[in-house]
Amino acid sequence: MDAAEFLAWVDAGKLPRMPEHPCSYLPERQARMQGFVTSGLDPEVYHELMDRGFRRSGDFFYAPDCRGCRRCVPIRVPVVTFTPSRSQRRALLRNRDVELRIGAPDLDAARVELYQRYLARQHRGSEQAADESTLRSFLYQPIVDTVEATYWLGERLAAVTILDVCSRSVSSVYHFFDPELARRSLGVYSVLAEIEWTKQQGIPHYYLGYWVEGARTMHYKADYRPHELWVDGRWVAGG
Repeated sequence: MDAAEFLAWVDAGKLPRMPEHPCSYLPERQARMQGFVTSGLDPEVYHELMDRGFRRSGDFFYAPDCRGCRRCVPIRVPVVTFTPSRSQRRALLRNRDVELRIGAPDLDAARVELYQRYLARQHRGSEQAADESTLRSFLYQPIVDTVEATYWLGERLAAVTILDVCSRSVSSVYHFFDPELARRSLGVYSVLAEIEWTKQQGIPHYYLGYWVEGARTMHYKADYRPHELWVDGRWVAGG
């Protein structure tokens, strides 16, 4: 099956549906996913999937298919027109001593330890495993064209973002940071730095994943303006 046939198959609703489960964004609701697993995917095909509402977690590519709910809305930033807000500019100033390095994903002991401390502090009670093999499967498999953005204070690893890259988009897969540096707002700073890097590469859009109305942990994504939302099969101005 070539790319066009595969996308037509997706558009025809042929993907398997997963069983319903409690929604991780809106606890009072049930969620359902459609998706597939693959060991590798052309990044341009993945871009087409993102423009159909898909994301990935490791080798699992998925889109919400919930009964009676469409609150998971893909959001992206047009990097040429993006302008940081006053609070975002303050995050830039707080982190002017941070060095950004972009390279191939490189899982080592320092990254595993950082991820473990991040989960323990930021996601207490999470069922997400923090061992090296799980992290490798979750973020460090070569599934699409992926780079790693690492943030350094001297030789101290401060934060990591995994990014999927193609000619039309950069997609933020996952970000984790040193919880001892929480006051620096490294999450905000990393998005700003990655938007600027995307712009420097001549790539038009930075994808932030889903914005979920009513989910407190997702509200921050709408603070990056202007942004666009995927609504009824097309990108529309969202703010």
